[in-house]
Amino acid sequence: MRGTRWLLLLIIVAIVYGIGARYRAQRIALQKQDDALVKPAPLPLGLNSSSEAWHMRETDTHNGTGHIKAEITADDFKEQTDSGRVDLKGVTLHIPNKKGDAYNLVKSAAASYFKDDHHLYSEGDVEITLNLPVVPPAAGEPKRTPISIKSSGVTYDTDGRAQTDRASSFVFEHGDGTATGASYDPTTHQLFMKNDVKVDWKPIGPHAKLMKIEGGSLEYREGESEILLQPWGRLTRENTVVEGENVLIHLQDDGEGHKEIRKIEAVKAHGTDTYPNRKLVYSADQLTVDFDDDGKASKITGQTNAHLVSTSATTETDVTANHVELNFDQQGNESVLTDVTSAGNSVVTSKPVPAPGRQPGETHVLRSDTLEMKMREGGHEISSMVTHAPGTLEFLPNLPSQHHRILDGKDMVIAYGPQNRIESFRATNVKTMTDPSADELKRDKNRKQSVTTSRDMLAHFDPKTSQMSSMEQWGDFGYEQGDRHARAAKASLDSDKNLILLETSARMWDSTGSTSADHIRMDERSGDFIAEGGVTSSRLPEKDEKKNSQMLSGDQPLQAQARKMESSNHNRTIHYEGDVHMWQGANRIQASVIDLDREKRGLVADGNVVTNLWEQPKDDAPAADAKPGQEKSAQKKKQPAAPVLTVVHAPHLVYTEANRLAVYSGGVVLSRPGLNVKAKVLQAFLAESGADSRLERAFADGAVEIVQNSRVATRTGSAEHAEYYTDEQKVYLKDGAPKLVERKLSGKQTTTDGDELTYYANDDRLVVIRGQSRIQRK
Repeated sequence: MRGTRWLLLLIIVAIVYGIGARYRAQRIALQKQDDALVKPAPLPLGLNSSSEAWHMRETDTHNGTGHIKAEITADDFKEQTDSGRVDLKGVTLHIPNKKGDAYNLVKSAAASYFKDDHHLYSEGDVEITLNLPVVPPAAGEPKRTPISIKSSGVTYDTDGRAQTDRASSFVFEHGDGTATGASYDPTTHQLFMKNDVKVDWKPIGPHAKLMKIEGGSLEYREGESEILLQPWGRLTRENTVVEGENVLIHLQDDGEGHKEIRKIEAVKAHGTDTYPNRKLVYSADQLTVDFDDDGKASKITGQTNAHLVSTSATTETDVTANHVELNFDQQGNESVLTDVTSAGNSVVTSKPVPAPGRQPGETHVLRSDTLEMKMREGGHEISSMVTHAPGTLEFLPNLPSQHHRILDGKDMVIAYGPQNRIESFRATNVKTMTDPSADELKRDKNRKQSVTTSRDMLAHFDPKTSQMSSMEQWGDFGYEQGDRHARAAKASLDSDKNLILLETSARMWDSTGSTSADHIRMDERSGDFIAEGGVTSSRLPEKDEKKNSQMLSGDQPLQAQARKMESSNHNRTIHYEGDVHMWQGANRIQASVIDLDREKRGLVADGNVVTNLWEQPKDDAPAADAKPGQEKSAQKKKQPAAPVLTVVHAPHLVYTEANRLAVYSGGVVLSRPGLNVKAKVLQAFLAESGADSRLERAFADGAVEIVQNSRVATRTGSAEHAEYYTDEQKVYLKDGAPKLVERKLSGKQTTTDGDELTYYANDDRLVVIRGQSRIQRK
């Protein structure tokens, strides 16, 4: 029994020992296995945790949708103790949009994540790519280059906002650029480049050229498709440069998702467009430029203080206005100016560019509230200008022979030829003012400005000199130059000959008188003119009576009618022809032709000359039947004597003011009350200057016949020479066997012959020298 118990105890000990041995063997094996494994390093002081792979996701819990705001992944992270900062390496930040079809991607080699405000900061390089599609485009769909930004020292948060103050570069679908400092806000879709912005924009058109964009700062507003350059911006495309303040660039989707520059707006802006044969410079307080598919300017609009200068090889054209629009057409690789419109105090100045061997034309200045200018093919020169409001065209001389001229009117249309030389000018409600040229003033210092008015006007210009060659004005035409005036239904000016032709109801006048006719042709330089058709003229007497040349009444206007009239030497020499009628007061001359010379103080008439001269007889003698001592009372009772008319018919008349002598020739007939004289030549001596045209005496020569009628007899005298004195009623006959036949009413006839015969009608006296009388009774 005892033996059995020891055996059992021995067996138990053996089992326990065996189990212990096995345990020790296994423990030794496990110890060796543990010794073979790498033991982790203990966490540094101040570090809560670390990992070789890290992932974090933020969701939007405000609306309960669980929308993912951001996902951050990193190859390595370390979390600082009690700092709320996680240092990451190999960082990638995904920021989905609200639709979930696109996201913004941020990559950085290293960054620190701050848990409290959910933002990251990367001291090193950062690349931000905007609006990446979640699903790549299918085959055949256009691939779009997203906006990509590279910089360093970037702060960005899980909402997608990012910013830096360091040098940045960016790439977008149509180009790339650089700037100092940048920021992006996905909530507003605004990308902001802070300083020193330079962008190379590459449009996608088939003929598109690189456009360089520069500015103080750049703000890209994705939602509005706009780019804002502040405080200044500049765009350069080959020969075109536009620069201004607060430049706003408008982008447009081409329908395939591509953004293209379609318009820019700028404040206090200016631009240039330079080509080998032309240059365009423009500016305005507000400037707008529209672009086509190729990035070329198609329209430029300037508002407030708009200014345009277009320079070609021959002309510089300057345009100023409150509002200016420039339209362009694409010819080859150039934007060619086709037309310009302006409004509000518009002024267009076209000035010739000096060139060797080429005389400059006049400078033209056109002013109007609204203007429209069209360019010739190639955009180098003007084709036409039109005003849609009252305007003024001013010509400024560049040579001594050119005139300073101003044309006022409405609805002006100006056509231009080569070298911007005016070809024609049309307008309504016109007024022209032309100053004498410097050359003309050298010849005549007293030459005055000429002024014309009319309802319509058409002017033509010499294409070689730009000087006006001809002008037509119609509709109540008016003209004045100093004291010279004219009116007509229509007028034409020939500038080369300085001739003005007045047509239909033409009339002109000056300080010396006036002339009306169907047509008047006037030399503008000298004032000489020719009037034709229904001519009526009125010439005033000279202020100095001694200079009056009229044989009529010198103190009254000289009136005349004729088919034609020519005036020269400042109206001192006048020629009338064609059924001429001339009169002063009651005195009258008729002839086929009359020439009046105020300078020589004479008159010549030809062809069917008829003069009617009225004289007022002297009435200071007492009545014939007054008794002695009653002369004065008889004189008071005496009735005024009737005027006496002297009528002379002759083929030819010459009057000389110096001796108040009128010489009639070619077969003369003189008639007065009670007296008729026939002769080949008659010399009529008029009363001295200042008196009326009273016949003082008359000398007749050649087959003279004088018939004198009285109440009691008729006396007929004949001779080769005769003299008649009106005051004495004296008739003197000599030469050619003078003879006087007196036939009384009773029938008694007395014939007297002699060498000389003198008869006094007042007292019926007859003086005979070496003669005899024969009495024949009835």
